[in-house]
Amino acid sequence: MSAARRTMLIVDDDAEGVRAAKRALEDDGHRVEVAPAGEPALRAFADAGPALVLVDFHAYETLRRLRLRDAYVSILFASAGSSPADVVRGLDAGADGFVAKPYDASTLAALVRSRLRVTDLHDRLRAENKRLLELVDIDDLTELYNMRSIYGRLDQELSRAKRHGRTTSVVMMDLDDFKKVNDLNDHLFGSFVLKEVGKIIRQTIRSVDLGARFGGDEFLMILPETGVEGSMISANRVRVAIEAHPFQNKTAAARVTASFGVAVCEPSRREMASQALVRCADLALYEAKGDGKNCVRRHDIASIHGAFAPLQKKSAG
Repeated sequence: MSAARRTMLIVDDDAEGVRAAKRALEDDGHRVEVAPAGEPALRAFADAGPALVLVDFHAYETLRRLRLRDAYVSILFASAGSSPADVVRGLDAGADGFVAKPYDASTLAALVRSRLRVTDLHDRLRAENKRLLELVDIDDLTELYNMRSIYGRLDQELSRAKRHGRTTSVVMMDLDDFKKVNDLNDHLFGSFVLKEVGKIIRQTIRSVDLGARFGGDEFLMILPETGVEGSMISANRVRVAIEAHPFQNKTAAARVTASFGVAVCEPSRREMASQALVRCADLALYEAKGDGKNCVRRHDIASIHGAFAPLQKKSAG
């Protein structure tokens, strides 16, 4: 975002000072909101979402509360006095800089532009950090969540479901006879298939659902607020999409199917842990494999024995 055309908030009860600051900022291309100190300023801050706040020194308490509310917005404080004690007090309260009254329009505008450049750097840094965190959580090949991150997200979803009395479902999926796909072609084609499967999952599940590559050719889907019927329908929708997809690149082609296991955590089973729920879906997946593959099966949580035992990775197939 350019330095101009931002929203500024002036917090000042001095009408003459407000007029001077407002004119200087508007002349520099900004949109300006004005509010008296205290609660009106806090409400205006929440409504306007300003890029910078100019606070009169007498609104010291408002300055402090604004900084507590937002660690990154730029705040300048203004005062007709410029004693070292006043400057130190304002900076310690959370201001990023000091501007003297009466305002010199060009100095105020330049100081605001300088602070907005710093704001831009903060915004870019936060965006980059968010992107890096997402990369850490994402499987490079399939662009789904990886196994390291998916358990944390499942824990969060189960906690939310517990608070609100909602149902959460988990679907485990494993490609059928994937070893043959690699053996009859090559591992590059196998990687191509996995990448295409990741794309199918992303395009088929709902925006609120989460998909992950659990390991190898095994995948996990978390379906918030979804019961038995909905989870079976969702799993079967992915199954049909995979079966119908033409897995073909310039070097090879293959027909691919997948088997699915569904587990549902009802509100009445609030003690269910994420690993137990995943294990239940994993047992259902074993049943799907045993029933001829390319199908969806559900395992009853109540019938699990040793649900909290560590998951054992199954052999390819």
